[in-house]
Amino acid sequence: MQARVTLREALEAAKRVGACAEAVNEISQMKDWDEFSQHPNAPEWVRWYAHNVVKGRVQELEPIIASDPRWSCNYARDVIGGRWPEAERVIARNPESAYNYACDVIRGRWPEAEPVIARDPKWAYHYARYVIGGRWPGAEPVIAQDAAWAYCYAYGVIGGRFPEAESVIAKDPLCAYNYACYVVKDRWPEAEVA
Repeated sequence: MQARVTLREALEAAKRVGACAEAVNEISQMKDWDEFSQHPNAPEWVRWYAHNVVKGRVQELEPIIASDPRWSCNYARDVIGGRWPEAERVIARNPESAYNYACDVIRGRWPEAEPVIARDPKWAYHYARYVIGGRWPGAEPVIAQDAAWAYCYAYGVIGGRFPEAESVIAKDPLCAYNYACYVVKDRWPEAEVA
């Protein structure tokens, strides 16, 4: 890997702006960028370096970040300030990162990542509520299988009952109670036998 600055120079610059002592100690044991790039925390460290030291893109180190969905999303949001097409394939592999990228970077729907987001009830709920701003029929079968997220979806997205999820919600006492109080807004006899 060819970088404009050596690992030692980057480390000294990071120390000057208050880098974490534990990370500095760990990185100081490495001989070069190639060894650095193999460390599991390297994507996080490069994103921190770009944001706090360089205060801009560090294109020669971007392949390190682009291997990790979470840090790629954060780099796009905090350093690039917009979409990062070269990392989108990686970001789209992780439901949480894909949701965050759609919400914080794209600021709208991201159709290419929707099949992955739709596989996770938590992130599907968040995507429906905060990105789509309404129901997401394609994700409802997955959301309906998780009592807590199905209740949240009924309350926060539908604003009413979610019949396809009621048998699952009814099996969880806390979710059934909340569903009865805040969605049904009455007794819910179907859940009282659970």
